[in-house]
Amino acid sequence: MTTRRDFLKCAALLGAAAVPVSYAAGQETKPAAKAAAADNPLFQESYKKRFGAEKTEPRKITIPDAGKWKVLKGDFHIHTLFSDGHVMPVDRVHEAVQNGLDVISITDHIEYRPYFSEGGRWKLDSSVSGDHNIAYNTAKPEAEKQNLLLIRGTEITKRQMPPGHFNAIFLKDVNPVADAVDDWKKMLAAVSEQGGFVTWNHPGWVAPASGGLEKGVPMSFTSEHEDVRKKGHLHGIEIFNGFNHYPAVGDWCNELDLSPVVTSDIHVTELAMYGIQNLRRPMTLILAEDRTEEAVRDAFFAHRTIGWAMDMIFGRPEAVEKLFAACVSVTKNNGTVHLVNKSDIPCRIQADGAEYELKPQGSVSFKAGGTLTVANWFIGTNKPLTV
Repeated sequence: MTTRRDFLKCAALLGAAAVPVSYAAGQETKPAAKAAAADNPLFQESYKKRFGAEKTEPRKITIPDAGKWKVLKGDFHIHTLFSDGHVMPVDRVHEAVQNGLDVISITDHIEYRPYFSEGGRWKLDSSVSGDHNIAYNTAKPEAEKQNLLLIRGTEITKRQMPPGHFNAIFLKDVNPVADAVDDWKKMLAAVSEQGGFVTWNHPGWVAPASGGLEKGVPMSFTSEHEDVRKKGHLHGIEIFNGFNHYPAVGDWCNELDLSPVVTSDIHVTELAMYGIQNLRRPMTLILAEDRTEEAVRDAFFAHRTIGWAMDMIFGRPEAVEKLFAACVSVTKNNGTVHLVNKSDIPCRIQADGAEYELKPQGSVSFKAGGTLTVANWFIGTNKPLTV
């Protein structure tokens, strides 16, 4: 039977063996004690240190400057828990940095905030109150720390078709837009009053029980959209959203003087939607004078936006031509054309009845003859770039 004296004696001996560090101020652990620590179960064990867990480095995307324009990479349609997304705003900042992006806009819904609705039900609820700048304000300090441009934005969510959904970016305050929630045209006007940029989102989207594409009704630029465009309250259209491409938007942007935009419209985690650093992940390339919000805004209004998704490029002719000239050098020598790709954007080159793959950072040569067509770079609806 162990007496109290025996217990205290054993405890003292165990304590001497288990604590190889001195808690006296300024005293360092002795070498013998450090050696003993490795096999002592009371010491912290770092499996990262023992097994060499690898850290994923941020993706580096190489695209040369296009003349005087820097080519910035961005995503301008992103959701968080402050609407119906699955992650916090700061997580969107970290995902963007890991993907090599320079600029993002968090565009949480104004009308659609299920986590703020009674019982967490997914419903439209214009009575939801609160500061609609909360996602931006939450993410801004981390964005500044990570040197990521964060643009204030929101999504105007009308379920009927038309009008559908709209993104508003480059806002000064989302709340005045939310105050006009009962009239979508007044909401767009409130965006324009702040100098914001309005994009018609996923134009092929079909609202529940509204008919649409699955019932054989073609996607169209309606009189409702034309009305707000003429008022200067519509400035761009998504030509690619998530995993969906809307080819008709290419001609609409050219004919109606609008800017094409490519976005992820991500709600779940980056890992769940695209995986880690997916080379085909959608993004918008911006030809901007410098790496500032003002320069990015100027580029949007000047139509210097180019979409990149699924190995395809989408943009207005003048912008895409500038980008190609920056990315690919073309030389002729003794009847042979030699192309060098200085970027990470792939090109499918068609020339004289043959097709050649010009890989990122790669080169290709072939016999000269006729024009070159870049089959995966589009300057209109099903219209590839010709050089």
